[in-house]
Amino acid sequence: MKIPPFHTAGIQVRPNKSLSDEERSSTYEIIPIKRNPCVANGLINPQEWMNIQIANLTIKPTLIHRGQKLAMLSRLNNAQINAICQAEKTKKGAMLSSSTTEIETDLSETNLTEKQKNNLKQLLQSFSDVFRKQNGRTNTLKHQITLKSESKSFNSPPYRYAPIRRQVIEQNIEEMLEEGIIEPSKSPWASPVVLAPKKDGSMRFCVDYRKLNSVTTRDAYPIPRIDDTLDSLQEAKFISTLDLRSGYWQVEMDKDSKEKTAFITHRGLYEFNVMPFGLTNAPATFQRLMDIVLAGLKWQCCLVYIDDIIVYSPNFEQHLLDLEKVFLALREANLTLKASKCCFCRKEMKYLGHVVTQNGIKPDPTLTKAVTYFPQPKPIKDVQSFLGLTGYYRRFIKNYAKIAEPLIKQLRQLKERNYHLSWTPECTTAFEALKNQLTAAPIMSTPNFNEPFILERDACEYGLVAVLAQEYNKMKHVIAYASRTLSSMNEITARQSAKHSQLYGPHYISDPI
Repeated sequence: MKIPPFHTAGIQVRPNKSLSDEERSSTYEIIPIKRNPCVANGLINPQEWMNIQIANLTIKPTLIHRGQKLAMLSRLNNAQINAICQAEKTKKGAMLSSSTTEIETDLSETNLTEKQKNNLKQLLQSFSDVFRKQNGRTNTLKHQITLKSESKSFNSPPYRYAPIRRQVIEQNIEEMLEEGIIEPSKSPWASPVVLAPKKDGSMRFCVDYRKLNSVTTRDAYPIPRIDDTLDSLQEAKFISTLDLRSGYWQVEMDKDSKEKTAFITHRGLYEFNVMPFGLTNAPATFQRLMDIVLAGLKWQCCLVYIDDIIVYSPNFEQHLLDLEKVFLALREANLTLKASKCCFCRKEMKYLGHVVTQNGIKPDPTLTKAVTYFPQPKPIKDVQSFLGLTGYYRRFIKNYAKIAEPLIKQLRQLKERNYHLSWTPECTTAFEALKNQLTAAPIMSTPNFNEPFILERDACEYGLVAVLAQEYNKMKHVIAYASRTLSSMNEITARQSAKHSQLYGPHYISDPI
């Protein structure tokens, strides 16, 4: 059996040994053996043949062979079964109570008619359980912490804090205990708590997991490229963004990994029942979860970057259908959204540091505004920060590498262990030019993959530039600008002849930008 990339399928399986009547009447939990192919968690009474759901979370088709081992069955006792049934009962009760709660949505920034607004509100109200004010708790997968070989537990002492900050820690602990986020622990592990300041002056409760992360085996599950995500929004006329309510806290910790999340404070030791922020593999686990939940919908009507979901459609009627599909998938996984952070059918939509419109994509002005007030660099690290900020939006700036060349030259000194910043008039010109270019960046069209592309490129003795465009509706539409400076070896090649320069240009642009 072949399962396409990022798709789910139903499959018939059977135990690898015959079962007694007593075993067949017992309840078992399905536990996946591998991360891919991924078997959905669930409870089952084992029979000779059973139906299970399986997902392919890779970019290549997955083959399931006859006789292949896919999952294990773990027999549950009455206490475990009762706990699961109680959780389901609580979930259904929350769904019932939330159905009477009106969902508050701001539709003032849309072009919808009154009839369309009413249709959208009716759809949202029918999924009020997905927007309930409590965090969901999915059983689709659990977060595991796998340690490197020969790793040993550690016990860090708690950091000292002033009395007023200890009150902040105690308040957070009480709230998390009440919500079942954490519980008292007897773990041999202990990571300290840190308080990070927020923009509004309040303090954010965090756990310093750097030591734990250093002994954790990294999960290589891919996080989507932001440019690939944005390029997929072709012909999207109706766009909505969905934000999960404390997304990480909707994923349970694996029972054998819980003790590793333990954190120490002045009032004791606690561990997380759900996936905390700060773990090195948390983004990979959450991306894997969302790929399972939205399998078959991703790249068709929605995209997801960790916990940010965007739903896009060519017309309003289709958009309602697409939203319904996504809501059904979230409901099935027992994941909840935060209504106040969801945006529906707006004229412009902020997503991943960009503004998505019906005409194309542009940088988020609230982020590019920071470039305007960026002070002239003094230490060389300031140059790195500035180029990192502007480089994130380099696809919107024509000849970015050419403009930034004086600043890039400063960074090359780091390779020679020269940390002195030699600021020149050329650096000032480049610094101001990049500011002006970014704050006045144009709207870039999203690519139409049914139309041919136009590649314009050029090369000179110190850099390569290219423009990717398309021509339709009797107009030329710029998709992206690309540029880069040449390394020492490439400089030699480029300076050999103009012919070599022209040949290297298309070679560069044909590689991933």
